[in-house]
Amino acid sequence: MQPMPYQLMGYDRAITMFSPEGRLLQVEYAKKTVRQGSTAIGIQVKEGVALVADKRIIDGLIVPESVEKTFKIDDHIGASASGILSDARVLVERAQLKAQQHRVTYDAPIDVLSIVKDVANLKQICTQTAGLRPFGVALLIAGIDPDGTPKLYETDPTGIFFQYKAAAIGEGEAEVEKILKKQYKEEMSLMDATKLCIKALKKAIGEGFDVNRLDCAYINVKDKKYTKLTKKEIEDLAKK
Repeated sequence: MQPMPYQLMGYDRAITMFSPEGRLLQVEYAKKTVRQGSTAIGIQVKEGVALVADKRIIDGLIVPESVEKTFKIDDHIGASASGILSDARVLVERAQLKAQQHRVTYDAPIDVLSIVKDVANLKQICTQTAGLRPFGVALLIAGIDPDGTPKLYETDPTGIFFQYKAAAIGEGEAEVEKILKKQYKEEMSLMDATKLCIKALKKAIGEGFDVNRLDCAYINVKDKKYTKLTKKEIEDLAKK
């Protein structure tokens, strides 16, 4: 008698049920959702942190400017996402609220790690609570700490987070990471880091590359401000 697939045995029907191999299948499905999402890249250098994301606009009637893939959490913190963007929006709004509460309570900007931990804790709760489903989104959270240190973190649907010098999430993750490992240099400028992100994304997207698909932002150590690049600035960087 052949063993039945885990799906037929019901191990993927409840988020709280482990398979005989010790796997939470619903969590693994959420991670697959992220791998099918549009690519987002983050690079941390001494001057700050750059975020570049693919908006994956496949309908010519969509207004490109209406699609957002990089988000401002606070003046000094931004994020990008891959996976289910409606899930990302909920997490980003929670992070924005956390940042504002910290400012009101302590009259000081929040550190990046506190935002990351709060988001990751909510994601983790959704992997062990019956009646919920995991967030089907990975986030790159970037910012400048109050002491002036640039930080870049990645959180996945399980609630795990890691700090990175350069990271990619989404469908082009493997290809982009190869480029980042070869060409990333910690001493490169913030604009060079942004250009590297665009170059890597261009390679990952291939023939369908178009600057209208790009959403780019950076946070500078000098002024600790989240800044979004205009279409003209993105076009200029893509040409270089």
